[in-house]
Amino acid sequence: MIKCFALAIGLLLGASDAYAWDGTDTTTGESVEIGKGNLVRTGRDIEIFDGGAGEYRDVTVESIRRHGSTVEVEVYDNESGEYRTLEMEDD
Repeated sequence: MIKCFALAIGLLLGASDAYAWDGTDTTTGESVEIGKGNLVRTGRDIEIFDGGAGEYRDVTVESIRRHGSTVEVEVYDNESGEYRTLEMEDD
């Protein structure tokens, strides 16, 4: 019984790590996704999936601000040379 309980807890904890961080580009309204393994911190380079462009983009995190149930991540898109604001779900 204890082994089953431990296994269930392990599966739940492991499954939560498998999810990406979903959000929206506030300018375009298109979906964006920050994949597992990206450490979102000011000054760090991360990879996002841009749903509007249908491709992965390399961006630099400029700032992070919490607003109610969302987190606003301002990034610099290294490929387009533009600043973007991503509104991410705060689960």
